[in-house]
Amino acid sequence: MAAMTSSARPLLNRRLAEFGTTIFAEMSALAVSTGSINLGQGFPDTDGPEEVREAAVRALRDGRGNQYPPGPGIPELREAIAAHQQRRYGLSYDPGTEVLVTAGATEAIAATLLALLEPGDEVIALEPYYDSYAACIAMAGGRRVPVTLRPHHEEGGGFRLDLDELRDAVTDRTRLLLINTPHNPTGTVLTREELRAIAALAVERDLLVVTDEVYEHLVFDDAEHVPLATFPGMRERTVTIGSAGKTFSFTGWKVGWVTAAPGLVTAVRSAKQFLTYVSSGPFQYAVAEALALPETYFENFREDMRAKRDLLAAGLAEAGFHVFRTAGTYFVTTDIRPLGESDGFAFCRILPERAGVVAIPNAVFYDHREAGAPFVRFAFCKRVEVLEEAAQRLKALAG
Repeated sequence: MAAMTSSARPLLNRRLAEFGTTIFAEMSALAVSTGSINLGQGFPDTDGPEEVREAAVRALRDGRGNQYPPGPGIPELREAIAAHQQRRYGLSYDPGTEVLVTAGATEAIAATLLALLEPGDEVIALEPYYDSYAACIAMAGGRRVPVTLRPHHEEGGGFRLDLDELRDAVTDRTRLLLINTPHNPTGTVLTREELRAIAALAVERDLLVVTDEVYEHLVFDDAEHVPLATFPGMRERTVTIGSAGKTFSFTGWKVGWVTAAPGLVTAVRSAKQFLTYVSSGPFQYAVAEALALPETYFENFREDMRAKRDLLAAGLAEAGFHVFRTAGTYFVTTDIRPLGESDGFAFCRILPERAGVVAIPNAVFYDHREAGAPFVRFAFCKRVEVLEEAAQRLKALAG
């Protein structure tokens, strides 16, 4: 058998050359190899509602979704998504032309950017950002332009958007704004005033907006989630992305969706059909039922996560971290400089040995990694006893 010929040209195309194995895979493997508590990757360690799981089992047994479902998603789920948007936000979407089911939010983001971008188009994204944003912009041939959320260290402070910086980042080459609220990894929830300013800018400069709202049901205290599509002039230019994984604790099912005006959904579907085409057949029926759960489910889910946030935040503060306020998502961002550390990568790689806990260095979410170097993210979507044990282990850092 002839040996494979070698080439001086790299096998991975240059658009993706900067992207290797994700930090999540690295840190999760480190958790397994060291027997550490994994507070790095953001997935729950318990399943969601039993009635939703049973709905999936019922669909499997009844033969619903075991073969290819319709390309845009099963009608029942598209109708449930439209009803959810109407009930919660007063947004009216036609299930037939304005809703598209995807393989999780990650595929929704990829398909949207592949559909809407031409090579050279600029995409403004709020930094730090979910790592797939950068990869998807690169695959589409776009150019990412970060606008950095700045930390505020006063008591109760979090990360904030500078609206003047956002406005200054817009050029004649800007195609769209990529907005994530509630925001991963900082836990920031953009205020109604901030969103109103973003909407006005998008209308003024005729920009498309993609909003990642997968943590829409996880907002705490006095924070409020307001979809950008609800503001004047925004429904026709906004692609809203949602997901079942974070809300119902079935992240492995990979059921996400897009809601937008018909032209935008058609564009996104044109790209999506050549990615997975369809996915998650039986789970789509279960998610349709999940979206119709009574409001008490969402209230109890939010309260449970708030209590877990408070438990972990208190443990981190006791261990010596500076803890930033988390208004949404299920992540806590910390500053490691009070511990005498400044390199989040080095800190996270040694943390399992020092304390038996795994976290994620926020620098991986920044274009200029030095800006995120002292920040580390912990996930609190775990069982109470796991968080209590993690807090106990982290006390080793305090002395």
